Amino acid sequence: MNDIPLSALAATLVLLLALSAFFSLSETAMMASNRFRLRHLAQSGHHGAQKAIALLDQTDKMLGVILLGNNLINSAAATLVGVITIELFGDGKWALGAGTLAVTLAILVFSEITPKIIGATYADRLALVLGYILTPLLRLFYPAVWLINLMAGGLLRLLRLSRNPSGENSKLSPEELHSLVLESSHLIPQKHRAILSSLFELNSITVEDVMTPRGSIEILDLDCPWEEVRTQLATSHHSRLPVCRESLDQLIGILPVRRLLASLGDPEFDEAALLQQLQAPYYIPAGTAVFSQLAFFQENRQRIGFVVDEYGEILGLLTLEDIIEEFVGDFTTSLPGLGNSLTWLPEGYAIVEGSRSLRDINRMLGLDFPLDGPKTLNGLILDYLQDIPEADVSIKLAGIPVEILQTQDRSVVTVRIYQPDKQL
Repeated sequence: MNDIPLSALAATLVLLLALSAFFSLSETAMMASNRFRLRHLAQSGHHGAQKAIALLDQTDKMLGVILLGNNLINSAAATLVGVITIELFGDGKWALGAGTLAVTLAILVFSEITPKIIGATYADRLALVLGYILTPLLRLFYPAVWLINLMAGGLLRLLRLSRNPSGENSKLSPEELHSLVLESSHLIPQKHRAILSSLFELNSITVEDVMTPRGSIEILDLDCPWEEVRTQLATSHHSRLPVCRESLDQLIGILPVRRLLASLGDPEFDEAALLQQLQAPYYIPAGTAVFSQLAFFQENRQRIGFVVDEYGEILGLLTLEDIIEEFVGDFTTSLPGLGNSLTWLPEGYAIVEGSRSLRDINRMLGLDFPLDGPKTLNGLILDYLQDIPEADVSIKLAGIPVEILQTQDRSVVTVRIYQPDKQL
């Protein structure tokens, strides 16, 4: 080495540090890159992304070539610093120690920490370029990489460890995907994010959570005077009505109201003509998952069904629109003068119907009423009091102040809910 100029040795050392920095940057950038974004680009025809994904699909070999190059270069740099130190200061122990300290510091700062920070910060951009460089390097050094991985694999088997215990590292669980949607506020509009988030809950909620309770179902009672029946048909805002005698316990069928609008003015239109238009009722077992019921509606070409318990008693009414509204939001027509939305008034409270679903209240008011028991606010109050409530009674449900305003027929009609930080 005496014939090599000191300037050439120094330039070589700088080159080695730069190459070491490249391998450090490559390792961090490839491992920190977003594989799902790369797969999307690869499917769109981006060649850099395709090469990057091909490397990430064989992580052991990719890391093998990176670490092989990095360690060889770092060893060469340490040796070269020793040569430069001896030429400048001789072979004294203090000089070799100082040289070792200097090269360690240089590798840490210029070849490890700084490039790895850059690689982690711009991982997705760098991965698209690094694929073009690392792919030919892997082909060039494949025999050495294969031998290294063979020995590493033998050591792992000796320790009874697996290179990929789950085999699913590149896949997201539903919970992880849900968290990703919730954290994507800067990428997805709030409305779209709410719809996607609701989709993840369809398997965890049942038809009882979204059905119209039995007490809120509008029925067409054929035992009423015929003129009242005709008037109800002419003024009903529903497109379908359950037809029964006296109550839902004697359900006859479902009447598509719109088909009869043209016949209502016909003096010959009678009960027999109405009965000919009835459709057979469709029953849904209580506890059915909403997502499963959506599929059942599609398979059976149904849009409406009655939720029944284990004894066959009707608990409520479920429509296809109810399920869609669960994740899209309210869009169907409501009764004139009644709104579907709930908001806090400036005074810090909200007036809520007792028949309102707890899920709707939680979603619209940002509250946390328990959902593992009663489905409506009225049911939750009755379950808490274990008695028929009276008006002007104030209680706390799940730490939320609630004042009963009106009761009727053994049920709560309206309540005033206070914001949790407000006092009764």
